[in-house]
Amino acid sequence: MEPIYYVHYKYTIMKKPLIGITLDSEKKKSYSKFPWYALRENYITSLSKFNAIPVPLTHEIKLVNSFGKLLDGLVITGGNFDIDPKFYNQTRQGTKNTKRKRTNFEMKIFNKFLKLNKPILGICGGAQLINVASGGTLIQDLNKKPINHEQINPRNETSHEITINKKTKLFDICNRNKIKVNSAHHQSVYEVGKDLTVSAKASDGIIEGIEHKKHRWCIGLQWHPEFLITKFDLKIFKNFIENI
Repeated sequence: MEPIYYVHYKYTIMKKPLIGITLDSEKKKSYSKFPWYALRENYITSLSKFNAIPVPLTHEIKLVNSFGKLLDGLVITGGNFDIDPKFYNQTRQGTKNTKRKRTNFEMKIFNKFLKLNKPILGICGGAQLINVASGGTLIQDLNKKPINHEQINPRNETSHEITINKKTKLFDICNRNKIKVNSAHHQSVYEVGKDLTVSAKASDGIIEGIEHKKHRWCIGLQWHPEFLITKFDLKIFKNFIENI
């Protein structure tokens, strides 16, 4: 088994960062007759590429404090789910597949890492989770706006352009005002939560990036950078790991 330590330069021994990754959960009988967890492989490989050790997180709230002590960073993933609109004081108006246990866990672990000031990356539904956990709201169904945010072409290809706001951490990382991204979502951030700012938008006005004003590294991205399609996706993961 590969050790979690490696030699940096000549004398310094450095610990490889442990990154918690939230899991999706399913009850469909395609894999098992019983409930099971799910995680796409490239969530793992996009972290291990930069010498981080991914740690999948079960939805056990009693373990949140232990995860907070053990782990160096957090990735809140997307998945086959919507956040129950009760979390942002709305009724269902297009929300589909809610998973309350998952959302409860992700709310708790997000707030734990926010308090600990440890790096947080929210991807797709993870970005929406960050916003809702911060008191924001969501558009429950985009209804195929001018841009189809559930792209028809393969997910490992880009489909539309976004504009990154200057004076944001995302702009500092990418060093580019416009980049191309992939897209696989029918909901998005609407009213931005407390202490969050918008870092990127699509041309139809849909929010594609948010980040925390006070936390040292807390970014939510509506697209899926874990596919590492562009050099900007690579830069985001590299910067995330380097800030641990």
